[in-house]
Amino acid sequence: MAHDGKLPPPPPPEGRNPKMPGKADGGWPRMALFVAMGILIILAILTGTNGSNPEIKEITLSEMWQFVDDGKVESVKYENGSGNIDGVFTSDAQVEGEIEGEFVERFSTTGLADFSDGEAMLREAGVSFEAVTPTQSALWNLVPFLPFIFILGFFYWMAKRQQSQMGGIMSIGRSKAKTYSSERPGSTFEDVAGYAGVKREITEVVNFLKEPARFAEIGARIPKGVLLVGPPGTGKTLIARAVAGEAGVPFLSVTGSDFMEMFVGVGASRVRDLFSEARKMGRAIIFIDEIDSIGRKRGAGMGGGHDEREQTLNQMLSEMDGFEAHEGIVMMAATNRPDILDPALLRPGRFDRQVVVPLPELDDRKEILAVHMKHKKMGPDVDVDVIARGAPGMSGADLANLVNEAALFAVRQGETRVAATHFEQARDRVLLGIERENMVRSQEDLERTAYHEAGHALAAAVLPTHDPVHKVTIIPTGMALGVTMTLPEGERYSLEQAEAEDRITMALGGRMAEKLIFGEVSSGAADDLRQATNMARRMVTEWGMSERIGPMSLSDNGPVFLGDGSNSKDYSAETAKLIDEETRRILIEMEVRCANLLDEKRTALDFIARQLLEHETVNGEEILRLIAKADEPPLSSSDAGDPVEPSPQGV
Repeated sequence: MAHDGKLPPPPPPEGRNPKMPGKADGGWPRMALFVAMGILIILAILTGTNGSNPEIKEITLSEMWQFVDDGKVESVKYENGSGNIDGVFTSDAQVEGEIEGEFVERFSTTGLADFSDGEAMLREAGVSFEAVTPTQSALWNLVPFLPFIFILGFFYWMAKRQQSQMGGIMSIGRSKAKTYSSERPGSTFEDVAGYAGVKREITEVVNFLKEPARFAEIGARIPKGVLLVGPPGTGKTLIARAVAGEAGVPFLSVTGSDFMEMFVGVGASRVRDLFSEARKMGRAIIFIDEIDSIGRKRGAGMGGGHDEREQTLNQMLSEMDGFEAHEGIVMMAATNRPDILDPALLRPGRFDRQVVVPLPELDDRKEILAVHMKHKKMGPDVDVDVIARGAPGMSGADLANLVNEAALFAVRQGETRVAATHFEQARDRVLLGIERENMVRSQEDLERTAYHEAGHALAAAVLPTHDPVHKVTIIPTGMALGVTMTLPEGERYSLEQAEAEDRITMALGGRMAEKLIFGEVSSGAADDLRQATNMARRMVTEWGMSERIGPMSLSDNGPVFLGDGSNSKDYSAETAKLIDEETRRILIEMEVRCANLLDEKRTALDFIARQLLEHETVNGEEILRLIAKADEPPLSSSDAGDPVEPSPQGV
C-alpha cells in the first residue's frame, strides 16, 4: 500500500516548549541572561572609577590662581554644589603633564562652596567663567531600586512558570487527535492499491459525507460507525484517510492509547473533547486506530467498573449515542482483534458495520507491488506476476518491505537497477533470515544437515497435495542450520485432511532421514516436531478430523484479558486424555508413512543430499530432476555409475 499525501509537520524537538521558543522546559528564558548582562554593564559604567587622565592636570586652588595671574588660563567651569572646577589653558601656555615632555591643555581642581568672589576675580583677569549645576542621570535614580527590581522579576518568573505548569495539568484532558484539513489528507482511493471490494463497501460513507441531504430525504440512516477489521499491515489507516480525501472533509486521527493517562477520568475527558471538536467542524471523520486498547469487554480486567479504561469506553458509548446521523459525523476505527471488543460497541447505532480488510490476494499483490516499484529503477528481468505469486500471505506493509529490501541488495552489490535475483534474496531475507555463511561446521554436521533437508525436500516433492519445493539450502539461515522452502501455486482458503497429513509427513521428513541414514535422531528436528504436533492437535481439537473425538470443537484459544488468570477448559480430563492419544496416533502414523516413503526413495534421497553437499543450495527444478533420475532404471551395470549409497557416517 502506498499514498502520496503530505505528512503532518514533525513534532517539536524533545525538551523544547513549542509555545515558548527560546525557552527550555523547566529552565530560565534566554532573554533573562541578556537582561542581566545589560544591567551589569550599566552598573559598571555608572560605578566605574574615574582614573587619572593624562590629558588633564590635577592642581590646587592656589596653583590655579597663580596660573590666572600669569595669564595662562583661558576659561573656567564651576560646578555648583560640589565645588569642582574644570579649566582650559591658553594655547600658548606650556604646562607639563604627568608624563615628562608632554604638555596638557586642561586642568581640574576643587573650589569653595561660595565662589562669588572667585568669579569676580576671574572676570577681572579676563578669564571666561561659567557656573553649572549638574543633573543626576535617571539611571542613577534606579540604582537603589535594583535589588527590588530583581526580586520582583524573580517572583514574576516563578508565577509564570507556575501558571504554565498548571495550564499543562489543566489541559491534560484535551484531545490529542491530529486534525487534517480537506487539503491535508491528500490520499484518495486511487492511492490505495487493490482492495476493490473494500472500496465498494466504504464508498457509501463517502457518498453520505458528500451529499447527506440525499440520504435524509428518503429517510435512510447511514451507519454511525465503521469498523475496519484486518491483520496488521493491510492498510486500514490508509483506507480511512482515503475516505477523508474522497469526501473532502476534516479528518481527526487518534490512537486508542492516547486516551489513557495515569489520572482517573482523563480518558473520558479526552473523548468528550474529541467529539466536541468534531461537532464544531460540521461534517468530519473521527478515526481511532487500535481501538481494542480501550474497547475491550468490560469486567474482564482488574478494577471492575471503576477501571479507567472502562470509564473511557463508557464515555465513548455515550458520545456515539449523543450525535445524530444527519450531523455529518462518521466514526471509523481499526483493529485486528474484533473478538475482544465489547458487544455494546458493536451493536446497531454504534459500530454497526464491519468492513474486513484481508490480506491481499494475487491481483491485489500485483497492484501493490506496482505502486511500490513505481519510483525505483527496475531491471528488465523483474516480473511483477512472478514476485506476487511468490509472496502469498504477505500484507501491504510486507510487500513494501520486500521491494525496499531488494533495492538495498542492489545497492550493496553495486548495481544501478533492481534485478530479479535481488527480489529472490530479499524474499529469503524476509522469510528465513540472514545467512550465516561464516559459521564453521564439521563434515559430519554438514552431512547430517544435508540428509535432514533432503528428507524434507523429497517428502514435499513426492507427496501429492503438498506445496512444491522452491529451494533447499544447508547454509545456516536465521536460527536454522538449513532450510527447505516451499511456495504454494495459488491462493489457499481451506485445508483438507489429506493436505494436513501431507504437511505433517513433510515436517517429519528430516528426522526420519537422519534415522534412516545414521541410525539415530538429533535435536535439529525440534522445530519440526513442534510444527507437526501443533498441526495434529488442531486436526483433533479444531477441525474434527478424528473419528474418536467426532465433530467437536475443543480449542482453548479464546481471548486473553488482563487480570484473567483462569485457565479452565470446556472438557473433562478423560477428553483431554483422548485428545493426547489421538494426537499421538496421527503423529506415529505419519512417521511410519514418512519412513516408508524415504526408504522407497532412498536413491533420490542420496542424490539430493550429495547435490546439497556439493552446491549448498538446490532449487526446486533440480530436486524434481534428481528424483526423476533416481526413478530411471539403469540401462546396464556399466551405465549405472558409481554407487550412490553412502557409508553409515554420511556421504
